[in-house]
Amino acid sequence: MRAERLRNLLLADHGATSPLEVVEWLGAIQAQDVASAMWSIGVRSPGSTETSIASAFEDGQILRTWPMRGTIHAVPGIDAAWMLETTGARALDASAGRRRQLGLTVADAEHAATALSAALTGGRRLTRAEALAAINDAGIETTGQRGYHLLWYSAQIGVTCIGPQLGSQQTFVLLDDWVPSPRQLTRAEGLIELAFRYFRSHGPTTIRDFAGWTGLTLTESRAAVAANDGRLVAVDAGPEPRWRAIGTDGAIGSGTAPLVALPGFDEFILGYKDRSLHVPDGMLDRIVPGGNGVFRATLVQHGVVIATWRRTLRAGRVDITVEPFTDLTSATQRAATSALERYATYLDRELTVTFSPTSPNGPLWRGKPVPNQP
Repeated sequence: MRAERLRNLLLADHGATSPLEVVEWLGAIQAQDVASAMWSIGVRSPGSTETSIASAFEDGQILRTWPMRGTIHAVPGIDAAWMLETTGARALDASAGRRRQLGLTVADAEHAATALSAALTGGRRLTRAEALAAINDAGIETTGQRGYHLLWYSAQIGVTCIGPQLGSQQTFVLLDDWVPSPRQLTRAEGLIELAFRYFRSHGPTTIRDFAGWTGLTLTESRAAVAANDGRLVAVDAGPEPRWRAIGTDGAIGSGTAPLVALPGFDEFILGYKDRSLHVPDGMLDRIVPGGNGVFRATLVQHGVVIATWRRTLRAGRVDITVEPFTDLTSATQRAATSALERYATYLDRELTVTFSPTSPNGPLWRGKPVPNQP
């Protein structure tokens, strides 16, 4: 099952080649952290670079918005509108309480969206600070968390979306300007398509995982799976069977699951409510310390997390520290270094790797990348 998930998540033998194909296959990629989202795409599209992924955002093939769970995701540009319509109703309903806490009304939120629409008309792109200034100029204060809520609301109702980064700054654009020819699906069609894409890319897994991923109710989620009759199939019986898309159950070509270096917030972890198949017992706190919602980057071998890693960018190079869950063999260290070398190539930087000790015996290995030998 781990091997099948690795392939379906495009982390082993697959045919996707471009950033857009990766995002279309997965349906959506968690993307509140831009660098993590870009590497989530890059690790799945061989030969891609940070620059080529950024280009896919720049030309509107991929964009970021808040389609599910009030969390930023990267989605295909042409799919953003129907995804918002499909999953946004519950988020909008739930936002009334938050507005009361912030001293805002729905009229305030609508007025802010109108102000943003006017400020962005003509293909303009505003930084976050400029977008907040436009709302302030319209007579609505954006202090505290009010500004974030109003930016979210405007995107949630499909007026705006997050544009490409301007250096380190977030930008906003009009969704209709950025994606002039969106794919048109009714909400019923959207529920069916979203379920298909999820189980095609994340399966085998449960309807409960799908509901957790989308923020839909279990009732809606079960109905969406049932409506995919002929495209989705239950893998096992019981009160909570796992589901997969028809045709996604073939064996991995090499017969061996690779070792891959994943960013924090990757679908390998965030795509499931039940993470027990991928994370060893007692180790989830090493990935998300204290349950604070900040997920660390991971090394994954044979479909199981074996370590976390963190990077430091320096002039022309990236220094990476690996923190293993257990002592790693020399072969595993070489495989890990090879996976991290791919990340350094993606960044167009030289690589230095340090393996932190898991015992008082000191670092397990330190140095420049070495060939990945058997």
